Amino acid sequence: MPTRPLIAIPARFSATTSALRYAAEVNARALIEAVWRAGGEPVSVHLADPARGDVAARLVRFDGVLLPGGGDLAPHRYGATDIHSGVYDVDDLQDAFDLEVARQALESGTPLLAICRGLQVVNIVLGGSLEQDMGGPEREHRHVVHPVAIQRGTLLERATGAEKTEASCYHHQRVDRTGTGLAVTARAADGTVEGLELPGRSAWFTAVQWHPEDTAEHDPAQQGLFDALVRAAQDRR
Repeated sequence: MPTRPLIAIPARFSATTSALRYAAEVNARALIEAVWRAGGEPVSVHLADPARGDVAARLVRFDGVLLPGGGDLAPHRYGATDIHSGVYDVDDLQDAFDLEVARQALESGTPLLAICRGLQVVNIVLGGSLEQDMGGPEREHRHVVHPVAIQRGTLLERATGAEKTEASCYHHQRVDRTGTGLAVTARAADGTVEGLELPGRSAWFTAVQWHPEDTAEHDPAQQGLFDALVRAAQDRR
């Protein structure tokens, strides 16, 4: 029986968890289950200081990478000098590790799916920037499910099988300047960038600003993103 392709998912720091006595490194259960349903073996990866360990060497054993959501990236990572009061849950170690994972995955040609914060990480790695706050509760995309228009002919369209999808969102930041080589593959009705890809890249990569894991169990379009990642990882193997 063939083994499942290994999908690396950087962990997220959690100050408290209901089942553990101490702070933890975690990943969302819905995310893990979506990768498992797709036929992958999801592996949470410890967030170690890239300056003290070779991230490239750690990723060699994996067939694909999934960059998940999480807290805000430090504004200095994209050249901002003023910090908006809405920025929260910044962690320098998590930033450094995620940015290096994205860099190495892109350079090595490892199949990569980037979700929410993950999309923002890739955008910053490629020289892009973020809008630190979308304008408060009336404009942000928190606890919102809304339609997203997807560009035809993109990897995102092929993965979801749709030109429009209902996206479950939880974010108050969005892409400002897109990174070098990135193309916008989806937008919300208010113009928010909801998808990014690198046209011409031989390895599979797509990024979405929403959280497909939230509804993947009952929405084939959202599960399709995880299926596509695992297929690309299997092909690479």
